[in-house]
Amino acid sequence: ALSKQDSRTYSLPTEAQWEYACRAGTETPFSFGATISTDQANYHGHYIYGPGKKGKNREKPLPVGTMRPNAWGLYDMHGNLSEWCADIYGPYGSDAVSDPTGLTEGREYVVRGGSWRSYPGACRSAFRSNGSGGSNNIGLRIVCAISTKSKESKDAK
Repeated sequence: ALSKQDSRTYSLPTEAQWEYACRAGTETPFSFGATISTDQANYHGHYIYGPGKKGKNREKPLPVGTMRPNAWGLYDMHGNLSEWCADIYGPYGSDAVSDPTGLTEGREYVVRGGSWRSYPGACRSAFRSNGSGGSNNIGLRIVCAISTKSKESKDAK
């Protein structure tokens, strides 16, 4: 419906798109490094990941942008609300694939990022879960496709 109103293409990110955006060029468990703290993300801070320390358990989501963004300027990729992806949840295939897409049939969608009530391991860039219904800890992030044609190539026509 949004795409029809605005004449641009909007969608949920694929699982691969979501992880790429979350990592922001990093290879560590979190875009912030090897561990995470409640100063960086909103999760159940009574639990720790690796050499991390216990932190706050806020027991609710925070307004978007309360925590600092990742290196690409994206907020709340770790914690706050888990996020629906466009892919159906299921096992990965055995072949290595660039930009994979999920299953085409199923009842549960991929959920990424962890939430305010997740333990920190569920907030890792690579962590994936599944969901089939509404919850007070799942939200969404919308992707807007942009044209790859430059203004110069349009002017040349």
